[in-house]
Amino acid sequence: MKRRGFALATEQVQYQKKAAMPTQHRRMTKSTLLRRSVFLFIGAALMSVGLEIFLVPNKIIDGGITGISIILSYLTHWQVGIFLTTLNIPFLFIGYKMIGKTFALSTFFAILVMSIGTALLHPVKELTNDPLLAAVFGGIILGIGVGMVIRFGGSLDGTEIIAILVSKKLPFSVGEIVMFFNLFILGSAGFVYSWDRAMYSLIAYFIAYKMIDVTIEGFDESKSVWIISDRFRQIGEAILDRLGRGVTYLEGEGGFTGEDKKVIFCVITRLEEAKLKSIVDELDPKAFLAVGNIHDVKGGRFKKKDIH
Repeated sequence: MKRRGFALATEQVQYQKKAAMPTQHRRMTKSTLLRRSVFLFIGAALMSVGLEIFLVPNKIIDGGITGISIILSYLTHWQVGIFLTTLNIPFLFIGYKMIGKTFALSTFFAILVMSIGTALLHPVKELTNDPLLAAVFGGIILGIGVGMVIRFGGSLDGTEIIAILVSKKLPFSVGEIVMFFNLFILGSAGFVYSWDRAMYSLIAYFIAYKMIDVTIEGFDESKSVWIISDRFRQIGEAILDRLGRGVTYLEGEGGFTGEDKKVIFCVITRLEEAKLKSIVDELDPKAFLAVGNIHDVKGGRFKKKDIH
């Protein structure tokens, strides 16, 4: 009995040691690495175009490190790529410690491409002298480029890393710190250039910000749906049959009544939201329905059907 108890205890310790061992990082396949490198290159190149062909020649800035680099370039008459590289280098080391090696290498590659791109495009004449057109199209191109780099694991601006570090010592969220930081930079354009350029810069920043979101999340935005209903089976089958979306039944418990509840969970596209709501309303008008945005969806075995 003692031997058996000792053996069980030894087996348990060995199991705990195995469980405590960290899972090793898997190396990226060559195809994945090539795909990531290509999109990082395209994203960084687009940012170079947005800066040197639209924003910088028209004295329009963006937020973050990019905005500071444009202002310093104007004041010193040095190329903007020099400041973009110099100011972002410290964040490579911080990003390496906070996020990891892959992020740091992806960021370094993107910054290198962007710096070379701005140097090559610096002698090229701007496409427009209209500040409004420059703000709109520069913001679009810049936003797509930055969003593409972020989507594929890199970064071209250390503002958020600063915000994460500062938020640990101040009672403000990361988003609030980034907003304050960018408002300060965009406001500086009024003193360095003129106040009309500061307003154009605000337009460019807003457009770039929205384009970053679109590029990261995609146009076909997905939504998560949670439904609580006593007629969960009928609703689930209707979603399966009429929307062609897989559903998952989860166990729940009412906080007020203590009764067992079934929760339906599924993922749909933005265009399917209205149809799903009509299905739920048709089968159980009193059902609880919650819909939220999600950035990315991967996996799942249910094949999409036409809506009917």
